[in-house]
Amino acid sequence: MIKKEFEVLSSIGLHARPAALFVQTANKFQCDITVIKEQSEINGKSIMGIMAIAASKGDKITVIADGKDEKEAIEAIEELLTKRFPQM
Repeated sequence: MIKKEFEVLSSIGLHARPAALFVQTANKFQCDITVIKEQSEINGKSIMGIMAIAASKGDKITVIADGKDEKEAIEAIEELLTKRFPQM
């Protein structure tokens, strides 16, 4: 299991397009991916779950990847959250 905290950098948060990209990325991997924001814990492969946590710019989220390809999953999600989303 790998657990990592991220700050949401996208000016529109994890809504609409960023949420869809997050879920598309998460679904490329076999491991379980969980996203935690404050007291909410959701499936990182669920578009409804990602949108329901309503993560806005500056919010902190914790991503947990657990399974066979967890390292690759965390690296891909980190790339997405730190390099691609800030440009949105």
